Amino acid sequence: MIPHYRTLLYATDLSAHSSGAFRHAISLARAYDAVIHILHVMPALDPAMENYLAAAMGEEVFTALEEKNREELRQTILNRLQSFADDELKEHPEDRDRVAGIEVHYGRPAVTILETADRLDPDLIVCGTHSKGLLQHAFLGSVAEKVLRKSTRPVLIVPISD
Repeated sequence: MIPHYRTLLYATDLSAHSSGAFRHAISLARAYDAVIHILHVMPALDPAMENYLAAAMGEEVFTALEEKNREELRQTILNRLQSFADDELKEHPEDRDRVAGIEVHYGRPAVTILETADRLDPDLIVCGTHSKGLLQHAFLGSVAEKVLRKSTRPVLIVPISD
């Protein structure tokens, strides 16, 4: 059976050249009359650093500060993603309606992308990956590669040139 894409999940790291992957998602959404969910995951703070800061500042002060700043940062990134979608689609405003939702979460990026995919049940996950040398790929798995390895649904990986 030939797949028909009704829902796409576009995961972005907000890097300077990540718009190329978004353009692929929009192209597919147009071709299949699909909707797109945009996702950004703020990486979690390293546990050792979190423990150090909590000890230095005091657990209660650190927790309150972290929650306040995390929400402010989440809102800032959400606004940036909305502006990103508007800017990318300014010449085709009819495509803005294809963006069904924009989400910003905090956690481990690959895990959070897969959890969001389980919840939204997209037909395809679209994400970009930065080009790295052979040695870096052998030792450092990118978020896109982790998603590709662990996903139970199709994943479109778009190379991003820096």
